[in-house]
Amino acid sequence: MRLLGKNKILKLKSKNIGNERLCKAIDKLINDLESFNPIKENIENIRNDADCVHSDGFYFFDINIHRTLILIELDNDGEATIIWVGTHQQYEKTFKNNKRTIEKWLRANDFIE
Repeated sequence: MRLLGKNKILKLKSKNIGNERLCKAIDKLINDLESFNPIKENIENIRNDADCVHSDGFYFFDINIHRTLILIELDNDGEATIIWVGTHQQYEKTFKNNKRTIEKWLRANDFIE
């Protein structure tokens, strides 16, 4: 799978270069996404931290080591796009721990109609 917006997660990694566990978790997420085949596999079977937050293929991934959340859009054409990266506190502030708020944010940022 082609991973778009990888610079967002690599920026997080570079800011936390001393946190070896977080850097390894980020590398594993990148590797899992790049080797993922949406035609043959289900992302929830590969990543137990995948949480579908919208039926159009939007998932949050929770890197528990750092309480980092990554919002990714997966499509059937072999592309995954990282669209939001933040801490759990930033997630709660932005999305209010609520799927309806996530949907409104996705709509306001032109990810869905």
